[in-house]
Amino acid sequence: MQNKLLNFIREENLIVTGDTIICAVSGGADSVALLFALNLLKDKLNIRLEAAHFNHHLRGEESRRDEDFVRDFCARYEIPLHVGSAQVQPGKKGLEAAARDARYAYLQSLDGKIATAHTADDNAETVLLHLIRGTGLKGLGGIAPRMGKLIRPMLCVTRREVEGFLSEWNLPHVEDSSNVSDAFLRNRIRHHVMPLLRQENPRIGENLSRMALRLRLDEEYLAQQSAFEELPDVYTLRTLPPALRSRALEAFLKRNGVSEPEEAHIAQAEALVFSENPSAKAAFPGGVTVSRSYDRLTVIAKHGDLGEVSLTCPGWAEFGGFRVTCEPAAEIRNTADTFTVCPAGTMKLRSRKTGDTLRLPGGSRSLKKLLIDRKIPASQRDAIPVLCDDEGLLGVYSIGVNWNRAAASLPAVTVRFEKIQGEKQNG
Repeated sequence: MQNKLLNFIREENLIVTGDTIICAVSGGADSVALLFALNLLKDKLNIRLEAAHFNHHLRGEESRRDEDFVRDFCARYEIPLHVGSAQVQPGKKGLEAAARDARYAYLQSLDGKIATAHTADDNAETVLLHLIRGTGLKGLGGIAPRMGKLIRPMLCVTRREVEGFLSEWNLPHVEDSSNVSDAFLRNRIRHHVMPLLRQENPRIGENLSRMALRLRLDEEYLAQQSAFEELPDVYTLRTLPPALRSRALEAFLKRNGVSEPEEAHIAQAEALVFSENPSAKAAFPGGVTVSRSYDRLTVIAKHGDLGEVSLTCPGWAEFGGFRVTCEPAAEIRNTADTFTVCPAGTMKLRSRKTGDTLRLPGGSRSLKKLLIDRKIPASQRDAIPVLCDDEGLLGVYSIGVNWNRAAASLPAVTVRFEKIQGEKQNG
């Protein structure tokens, strides 16, 4: 077993000279085999070997027994040991997931690479578990040989080989009583599904694990091909092969707050890509809303009516993420963000309203049609400041001054808009 382990470590480049390797040890057969095998190989690998045990306090006396066993085993072979513990409480995903999260949080806090004793059979069970729940290529890739500082050197080793190794070296281990229960899906796969498959092929565990490792390489390649710095525009996305498009959309959703996009979420994003509505939008987990902004997918923050703010001259006001200043005009200047006007009464800043109409050099049009023509997403239109006074519209930020109200001569006032915060858009 140790030669197989050594070859896999070198093939996957899991360990390099000088590494500190901390072996996670529960006291069970797999973790004891890994710790002892690494102890035999530590000089050849030129590593510092340590061990770590986490006591979940879930099985009373049995949990204390496991900790005592690991302490004694490490002391016998002079392997430095780290011990952590916590009173684990069930979370949203159940007790088993909460225990796993607590254990890995502790292991991640240690300095060194963390080696866990996942075997080829564990990998095969993971693949089957994903198949039962529904999965894609990533799920069929099973357990990763490396993930950050975590390494899994035993993915090439079967449980039968572990048992042979323990017998060869006369190594003791402890049994976790929860492993015999069929309360967990993984245990039901281990106790009932895998034995049936082994009747058809005794090497099913090793074969499924090897398949998973190959598929991980395919997934890594496809992920690289779809790793765009910025999400492509809608028309480019439509032309991409589905395998690349779905991965690009998955990465986009992850970057923008959807921590675990499922197949349904990716399909929802694809529906936006192929929608005939250039302002289509959809809600995703985590309070994330994605909108089609004509040729782009955009993460939006919904804006409602921003109310109304008075503007004095000289003076300034903040409105909807803009700093708006007013001062006596030194010249007549009208651009998308600067208006020179002669106000009547009190100037105010507000959101658009039904019936707003603006006269531009080409004639008078409704503000709604002007915003549509400029391809401003519907979700962002209420956030555009409108400048008005007692007689009506003076101008609209990004559209321009109302030429019916533009100053023809001085004296007049100049109003300038400066954007101090923008809507979050990500590609």
